[in-house]
Amino acid sequence: MGKTVAVIGAGIAGPAAVLALVEAAGLTGGRAGDQAGLQVLWVAPPPEAGHDPVGETLAPAANPILARLGLSDTMAAAGHRVSHTTLSSWGGDQLLDRNAILHLEGPGLVLDRSRFEADLRRHAEAVASRVFATRVSDAGAADGAWHLTLEDGETLTANAVVDASGRGSVVARRAAERHRADQLVAAHAFLPHRDDSVEPTRAVLIEAVETGWWYAALRPDGMLSVAYFTDPDLLGETPTRDLTAWTALVAGTRHVGRWIEDAGFALDAPPSLSSAGTTWLVPPAGRVDGAPWMAAGDCAAAFDPLSSHGMTTALWAGARAGSVLSTALEGDDTALEAYARSVLDGVAGFLAQRRAMYAQERRFADAPFWRRRQSAN
Repeated sequence: MGKTVAVIGAGIAGPAAVLALVEAAGLTGGRAGDQAGLQVLWVAPPPEAGHDPVGETLAPAANPILARLGLSDTMAAAGHRVSHTTLSSWGGDQLLDRNAILHLEGPGLVLDRSRFEADLRRHAEAVASRVFATRVSDAGAADGAWHLTLEDGETLTANAVVDASGRGSVVARRAAERHRADQLVAAHAFLPHRDDSVEPTRAVLIEAVETGWWYAALRPDGMLSVAYFTDPDLLGETPTRDLTAWTALVAGTRHVGRWIEDAGFALDAPPSLSSAGTTWLVPPAGRVDGAPWMAAGDCAAAFDPLSSHGMTTALWAGARAGSVLSTALEGDDTALEAYARSVLDGVAGFLAQRRAMYAQERRFADAPFWRRRQSAN
């Protein structure tokens, strides 16, 4: 009798897991289950109307993962922009240039994020056994199987689960504990370009300020993605409700504000707010009542965006689903345990890297935002 794996969550890690599971089953075409007896059930809520995902910079380390998932040609044809240069004002007032030629994996990309996620979804939908455009409302394991209840009332049974539902961890939270390193939030906005006489710089810009740091990147569609990262007690509620307060924050920067003004971008609405803190599950994989599960993407570990590896980590974790669960379904937990160790080792490594990155900025060492990070974890 065939095995069934349920993948929960859309975004990036979810479709990557679907593609990896189908590839591990040895399919050469068609949907999962048609040839190998593997059923891949994908619970993937559709994108919210008008939702524009935040985060455009895909690190060079993602290139070989995309190739393994068979997505290199799709990426080349999708209109994403090669990212050759990152300008950084970190540890000093001047902008320093970090060129992509230093990366052995090749340059990174500035994505059309909505198109990237839509392409991932399209590829995964083509091979999943069934796709459920809804969410999981309840989950539990008994007698070696997972039992999922969907929001529309339908119930599913699976031999294993990949939880790629983000920080909410709809399944994994029943088997693991979420840890948190900080309370970082992001106030983010997409700025339209109003001055056709100016061609904006095609670079990514990072700027440290006393209360946090800023990110700006020109998107492939010509809009400027801007985000301000700080702690909730330092931000307050005003900038997300008051355009004047948001404009004043931008004006307090040395480089980001100048780019916005000189290139003719418009600050015409307050920003949205989202969580951006570093969190992780312990454990990130295992069994419940004999049924294997693994977390992927932000569900497993969500990193401070300063790392620029959030999407790459999500792709990596999703791409491991095939090799991890194919052996777990046969009763061998070696790969499952190795995956869990890899995730936690990655978290430990990132926390050390995070301390080092924030320690490089000494201009504001006594300010609360920086003091918290230079002494944490």
